Amino acid sequence: MNFDLLQQLCKIHAPSGSEEAMTTFLLKHIKKEQKNWKVQPEILIGEDFQDCIILIFGEPRTAIFAHMDSVGYTVGYDNNLIKIGGPSAKKGAKLVGEDNQGKITCTLEAIEDEHEFLTFSAKYKRTIDRGTTLTYQPNFREDNNYIQCCYMDNRLGVWSALEVAKTLENGAIVFSAWEEHGGGSIGYLAKFLYEGFGVKQALISDITWVTEGVKHGKGVAISMRDSGIPRRSYINKIVDLATKSKIPFQLEVESAGGSDGNALQRSPYPFDWCFIGAPEDNVHSPDEKVHKKDIKAMVGMYQYLMKTL
Repeated sequence: MNFDLLQQLCKIHAPSGSEEAMTTFLLKHIKKEQKNWKVQPEILIGEDFQDCIILIFGEPRTAIFAHMDSVGYTVGYDNNLIKIGGPSAKKGAKLVGEDNQGKITCTLEAIEDEHEFLTFSAKYKRTIDRGTTLTYQPNFREDNNYIQCCYMDNRLGVWSALEVAKTLENGAIVFSAWEEHGGGSIGYLAKFLYEGFGVKQALISDITWVTEGVKHGKGVAISMRDSGIPRRSYINKIVDLATKSKIPFQLEVESAGGSDGNALQRSPYPFDWCFIGAPEDNVHSPDEKVHKKDIKAMVGMYQYLMKTL
């Protein structure tokens, strides 16, 4: 598999709320490449979708949701940093961004107080403009077994959806916003898909964790639950189909974590959903790490399920 596009995606500055650069990049890529896809989709964009994108292929029954945003930081007063989502970088991590005075490369400072609370700041030669967003400096690494970089979550989920788009005949692909900081786009996206196309099945193309029960190289993770509990009959249907596919997968059962699936469940529309994604180490850090076997299984599983669901 060629990961050049994934490397480009990991470089794009698009923390929650600042997805515009990712939207622009994806639209340019889609319009350039769709002529080579099996079906040329209808591209739905505009003010009613804010920075999100919906691709409609043929007669959709199921939608893939992949969030475009990442964790990061907002610069407050005197270079103090406020978290966007749940970044977990350690002191000394390199951060990048841009304000009215130019491009920025700075260092994360983390200071613990007497109550063991961490205060974050940016070590830089000048005061950074208030409201500037900072993200991790990308360092893309590839060997025979692993891909490692910041923002595998969820640039890998976006990349996987684009791989599926190449052969997809009937389905929807949704590139959503704000997932890392509590969501906000899923409600109106679900409304459009349900009322406009009758779509009420979803697969969540996102990246999960390596844990005691989910390992590197053992296949894509199919989540039976996290902080949200999807409808069991739908999960059972997916697990049955996954078993028939002969594609390697692992069953995930967690008590924490969430995704666009949780937001779908909170929407007023009767969506069934299932989180399916490759597991990673070093979650929300500059060094997220995913096994190539799991990436291959993720793409294959989505291709299979979008045909059979």
